Amino acid sequence: MTNAETPLDAKIAAAAGEAVEKVRDVFGTYGLPLTHTPARPRRLRVHRLRVAGVRTGALEPGPFDTTLSFPAGLTALVASNLKGKTSVLELITWCLRGTPRDLQNGVRQWIRELDLDAVVADQPVGFRLDIADGEVVSSLVLTGPDVSCLSSVRRPDPARDVTPLIRAGSADSFAEQVQAFMMGRLDLQPLVNSHNETSTQTHGWPSYYGAIYVPAGGDKVLLGDQTFGGLAGRLLQVFLDLPAAAALTRVKTAYDLRDGVAKRRRSSEEIAFSARKAEREQVEADLAAARSRLRALPVVGEHESLTELAAEAARLARAVADAQEVWEELMRVHRRNRDHRQREEKRLNDVAESVTARLLFHGLDPKACPRCDQVIAEGRRLEERDNHACAVCARPVTGDDDSPEEVTAEAQQRLADAKDAETGAREALEKAESELARLTAALEAVEERLRRAHSVTLLPQRLAAQEAVLRLEGALSVLPSPPGIVDDSDETTTIKVLKAGTEVLEAETKAAASRLFQDVNNEIAQLGRRFGITSLESVEIDRGARLKVSKDGGVSAFFSKQSPGERLRLRIAVVIALLRVGAAHGISTHPGLLMIDSPKAEEVQDLDAHTLVQELAALAEESRLQVLITTVDSSLVHDVLNDDGHIIEAPEGRPMW
Repeated sequence: MTNAETPLDAKIAAAAGEAVEKVRDVFGTYGLPLTHTPARPRRLRVHRLRVAGVRTGALEPGPFDTTLSFPAGLTALVASNLKGKTSVLELITWCLRGTPRDLQNGVRQWIRELDLDAVVADQPVGFRLDIADGEVVSSLVLTGPDVSCLSSVRRPDPARDVTPLIRAGSADSFAEQVQAFMMGRLDLQPLVNSHNETSTQTHGWPSYYGAIYVPAGGDKVLLGDQTFGGLAGRLLQVFLDLPAAAALTRVKTAYDLRDGVAKRRRSSEEIAFSARKAEREQVEADLAAARSRLRALPVVGEHESLTELAAEAARLARAVADAQEVWEELMRVHRRNRDHRQREEKRLNDVAESVTARLLFHGLDPKACPRCDQVIAEGRRLEERDNHACAVCARPVTGDDDSPEEVTAEAQQRLADAKDAETGAREALEKAESELARLTAALEAVEERLRRAHSVTLLPQRLAAQEAVLRLEGALSVLPSPPGIVDDSDETTTIKVLKAGTEVLEAETKAAASRLFQDVNNEIAQLGRRFGITSLESVEIDRGARLKVSKDGGVSAFFSKQSPGERLRLRIAVVIALLRVGAAHGISTHPGLLMIDSPKAEEVQDLDAHTLVQELAALAEESRLQVLITTVDSSLVHDVLNDDGHIIEAPEGRPMW
């Protein structure tokens, strides 16, 4: 089986990696089609318009009852400005569209009865509206064996097989029923698109009607009269009968909505997951801080008298202070005895080596001058030792060294006494240090007992800290680690199937478009040149109804960048190209009714206007197209058209109806 012969559900199942039954289930749930059926012929032609009522105001006030007939091909409505020619198109629109588009409110107030006979997809249809104060108060849509039998009736006539299709007692009811009837009769599907991935927008017959009543040249949309939702491209695809063009919009919309819901749900779950995780982390951090505060509080010990401990601490503090003073005094004594011993060692060395030292042994050993306190320099002491000159007065030291042994022995004895004194001082210092250490340790022990006893006063703080720890531990126990995010398997499968359906339908539509769009491009370019765009070289249209125009030596610009007159002519060229390509390929396309209000007003010069009208007339004839245009230029239409019903002209200065 070739790919073209493969059923759509099988293609989608293969693309999604799911069973065919699952694809059918998903598409059935959303009411989406799984088959492509060629569109039925959707030809639309108007035959007769009757409008009756009472005109008010300065211009020909009074009752009126006017009937206009429209033959096949091109028909021109000719009248002066503000004489009702545009209103004819708006009145036809009121009947066919279900609601008026731009009909002036004052004009609506004049009308009492509005009738339109048309053929919709080969079915004769008569619209009969009763109007009061500008609003539909009752209405009928009739059908009969042929359109001619409807021209003389406004009510059902079973004898002539004229039967009602629609009955409505209000404007809203009429609009709703007409739009549903036209969609069904012309085999058109609603155009659905998602809005912000949260809701859908459905576009029905009024959106399609924009491709019949061509917008003014100033509008920048190529097909239809609405710029949002990609409607122009969707109209193009529907009118070319690209496979499942309308179905594609529904499948894609369903996918966008379901995927959007899934993304928002997942985002909400991620936010909730992050919030629960952050909450647990905060409780854990608070618990760690509470435990730290509890550990910092002293442990409550056995009860002891704070007064007694404080008195003992004070006594020991005084004893430590006294011991410290004793130690410091003994330290000073020890240092003096050490210094004395060091001096005696020096003197012993001196008397053993120097006669002068022995001669001066019993004298003073000053460190400074006794009169001026000037420190005796070391040089003088060396002079005294080496040259027998007094270190204080520098006078020679003379005498006999009669008893050197006695002096040396005395110096040795004095050194021994100094050593004994130093040893005794050091022993006393060590004893004092030991006592000071003992008293300090005792004081520290009492202070620790005092702190433990004082901790009893901190019991409320400790209990509060313990309560905080317990409370946070309890909170943590009922706040488990948040579970990971788990995808909904049914939702995932549904999204996968809808996405695959979108991709398969998109591919089929694209493939079909590639076969048709080259022919459409050629037709648009040829028609554009016939309509007076002489510099037009080529066009390129895509499935989004974006038209790139090349002219003037290959300069390219999109449709919206063209002049208003060129935009109008290109719009007409697109509609006719759809009809001609559709006929060549045997497909149903545009309904074949085209209404253009004042094409000459859109910067179309006289020569271009003649060309445009001539070509429209010829193309309408050869393409089975019914075209209604309005103009104030009587000579223009009389030059181009035969006055055989194709010109509906109001007398000079008179209203059209």
